[in-house]
Amino acid sequence: MKFVEEIVVEEFLPTVRSMLAADLRDRGFTQREVADALGISQSAVSKYAHGGVATSDRISGDERVRELVERIGDGLATGDVSRVQALIELEVLIRQLEDGDLLAERHREAMPELREYDAAFDVHDPESGARTTEQVRSSVRRGLRVLRNTSGFAGLVPNVGSNLVECLPEATDVEDVAGVPGRIFDVRGTATIPSDPEFGVSEHVASILLSAREAGAPVRSAVNVRYDPELVDALRGAGYPAVEFDADRDADRPAVADAVRDADPAAPFVLYQTGGFGIEPITYLLAADAPTVARIVRDLTR
Repeated sequence: MKFVEEIVVEEFLPTVRSMLAADLRDRGFTQREVADALGISQSAVSKYAHGGVATSDRISGDERVRELVERIGDGLATGDVSRVQALIELEVLIRQLEDGDLLAERHREAMPELREYDAAFDVHDPESGARTTEQVRSSVRRGLRVLRNTSGFAGLVPNVGSNLVECLPEATDVEDVAGVPGRIFDVRGTATIPSDPEFGVSEHVASILLSAREAGAPVRSAVNVRYDPELVDALRGAGYPAVEFDADRDADRPAVADAVRDADPAAPFVLYQTGGFGIEPITYLLAADAPTVARIVRDLTR
């Protein structure tokens, strides 16, 4: 009697770890960095590098495995993908391959008695909340990297600071929105991003995004920058609808929702308010995801 989990342990994991180790070494990782990234010992990395671990050609030759290894390797190298997300993505692929696919076929080869059964073994939900949460964090990280590499971004940061946020697909409150803890500030001409994205840390920009979504806007990400009439005109000229809301009226969320509902803009679009008593004028860019929002900012500064 052989369990499919044994196929995973004996064939899939050694093969994928070997592929990831080789990918990371090709990206310039040291043996210690590879070991830390994969959560294994340096001696294990050495074994993978020198062919000391048996691997499966069928698994390494599968295009889905190759694509995921490359995507995880790139994400670990850039910091866009956390070890948690890498684990979840590999776990999802494992469950996919166990469900009437490559690993299921290997299981049937090891246990020929299973061939008389057509039923698939659905043991994992690929749309789990953990996976979606990590995907949103990863998206925000990618957007932040674009902003960090945009030389003119610091000059667009308002006095209250900026934040780049993205929400879960079914977001209902600020706890469902990931952003930068402590906001992004201009420190001597450099946009300073204090730490990794977290959920529930951006109340204001998250609220603007949620209000726009409540009004029916198909957006999941937003960033706030300083207000300047020329800036808004430049965004309009680039093809982005611009919608003004009254920051003095009631609270931001009802004002934003009404303005977006009345204008019904196509995404991506611009929201702005020209200030009021004790309120700094601000411009908001909203789009489908954080990298898209960040690229709009980048293009604006060129």
